[in-house]
Amino acid sequence: MHDHKNLLERVAADMPSDSFLLKLSELYKTFSDGTRMKILFSLYEAPMCVCAIAELLGMTQSAISHQLKTLKDSKLVTSRREGKTVYYSLADDHVKSIIAIGCEHLLEDGGAEI
Repeated sequence: MHDHKNLLERVAADMPSDSFLLKLSELYKTFSDGTRMKILFSLYEAPMCVCAIAELLGMTQSAISHQLKTLKDSKLVTSRREGKTVYYSLADDHVKSIIAIGCEHLLEDGGAEI
């Protein structure tokens, strides 16, 4: 029989709380929707208004607004108002990094095509 006591103590000491892991799980669930991923990719290069995203993705403004609310609630996108127009953008460089690392992982060793 192996003695894993030291390993288990070290891992247990570094284990985040259940509430933190639940929040992390919810964050990753936000990325699990194809439309939300398309929106995030749309905003990767530049801020856009709802009507531009809707046109780009061939969807209604209502459908885009619904998904943007989810992304905003998860703090993945932010918005700013210019007159009557609201522009959405990625919340910060962490969001870009999450997307970039996911793409890199999928593309390594020819595992996927863009």
